[in-house]
Formats: sequence, structure tokens, C-alpha cells
Amino acid sequence: MWEEGARIEVRNLGGEIVIEANAAGLKTLAGHRLALAQDGTPDGAHLHLQENNGLEGGPVGLVLERCDDE
Repeated sequence: MWEEGARIEVRNLGGEIVIEANAAGLKTLAGHRLALAQDGTPDGAHLHLQENNGLEGGPVGLVLERCDDE
């Protein structure tokens, strides 16, 4: 599900979170989001992106989570 050469970095600027990515990284994020949006994906399904599994440097991780509650 990871595009070759994907680069994704998350930074916390205090009042804003910045997700910076190259084209391959943006395609990777889109794929992860589409997978979570598929029919049959349970509420609460999530994916952790951290420095040791996909993100470039920095202490800020990213969690993509499906939440069907309103």
C-alpha cells in the first residue's frame, strides 16, 4: 500500500498540524484513507504512522481512524 519513494512528514506548529508529502506520499495517504472508507471496514479501524513505520523524522505521529459515530 506504500508507493515507492513515498515521503511523509508531520509537524506540530502549535495551533496547526502540517502534513508534508511528496507525490508518492500523498498517493500513499490517499490509499490508506480509501481503505478505511471501504464498506465493511469496522468503526474504530485505524492506522498508526510513526517515524519507525513510514514517517520521516520528527516526534509527531499520525493516526488515521475511522469513526462512524456522529
